[in-house]
Amino acid sequence: MRRKFSPNAGNPSWHVKASQPVNYEVRLCHRVFDLRRTDLLEAGGPGDGRARRFVVVDEAVDRAYGAELRQYLDHHDVTHEIMVVQSGEVRKEVDMVLRLVERLDTFGIDRRREPIIVVGGGVLMDIVGLAASLYRRGTPFVRVPTTLIGLVDAGVGVKTGVNFNGHKNQLGTYAAAELTLLDRSFLSTLSRRHISNGLAEILKVGLIKDEALFGLLERHGRLVLDENFQGLSPEGDGAATAILERAISGMLEELEPNLWEETLERSMDYGHTFSPSVEMLGLPSMLHGEAVCLDMALSTALACGRGLMNEDECGRVFAVMSDLGLPTWSPLHTPEVLGRALHATVRRRDGQQRLPLPVGIGKTLFVNDVRTGELASAIALQREMALRGSLEAA
Repeated sequence: MRRKFSPNAGNPSWHVKASQPVNYEVRLCHRVFDLRRTDLLEAGGPGDGRARRFVVVDEAVDRAYGAELRQYLDHHDVTHEIMVVQSGEVRKEVDMVLRLVERLDTFGIDRRREPIIVVGGGVLMDIVGLAASLYRRGTPFVRVPTTLIGLVDAGVGVKTGVNFNGHKNQLGTYAAAELTLLDRSFLSTLSRRHISNGLAEILKVGLIKDEALFGLLERHGRLVLDENFQGLSPEGDGAATAILERAISGMLEELEPNLWEETLERSMDYGHTFSPSVEMLGLPSMLHGEAVCLDMALSTALACGRGLMNEDECGRVFAVMSDLGLPTWSPLHTPEVLGRALHATVRRRDGQQRLPLPVGIGKTLFVNDVRTGELASAIALQREMALRGSLEAA
């Protein structure tokens, strides 16, 4: 603390400078509800000898794994309450946060020794993370993502949030989970479309910073999609492991030095310039990863138009998107919709576009000068490339 005097009135003032250390773990594990494992209970502590946990679980996950979860908690003598909720983007609202906080209050959670456990997809983790960060100014929580997008994106960062007033993640905080357990066995019950949904966020990392990861997706993406990342063949097992590890490492490398997003030029914003607005317009039918992929396809077209990518590279990107079961075109991609989306993003990025564009495959460049005419040309190219890809596939 430093005391100083106002140059005008001579009144004393005090300047406080502090920092907040952040230390959290993201751990790959297998079959987290195996009775022999204790990973799930490592965060927090028994305190007075009674282990207690408040668990929030997605309704669909509870149907598939609820019996295993309850058996696990009973086996380890954990007094628990399980709140089963319907999640999904249309339920990502502040009312859900308040419902959760009420249940936490009734449970009487000890915020120092009893971290909240959330088991579900990215939307549910965002909701619970926000509630945990608000309840008593911060309650520790543990994440167990059960979707691919949760494993590689929502489950590794520190952002929480809910939608508000028609805007995606308009209310939120930065709050790190004490521990995140990444168990790809949960993906075995996921639909093909939701595997594709998560592959969009993996592709983002490959396109913007990791050419080797893009190559893995180009060679093995269809296989890991077919096998739900379960390693049903030797080739599929090796590919699934390599793809997940590179995607998670790449994401964390970008996040760690800029957790609070004080630097607004973020390569992981690739695919997230136009998509927030498009996704909200596309609800409830459009998934997050699908909106992100549409954004990446448009950004690829912008890069191609500027000569940052050649035609062959652009074609490879669209081909991989199609191989991964992702959309490359939407009727929502009009100059009017995307112009408004870019304007909304500029407001969030301190008055500049800070639009990440791929340079070849595996590198990025930020631009601030995309104009209406260029955007319209990129939309036309995106549609042309998408149509060409569908004709080639047929």
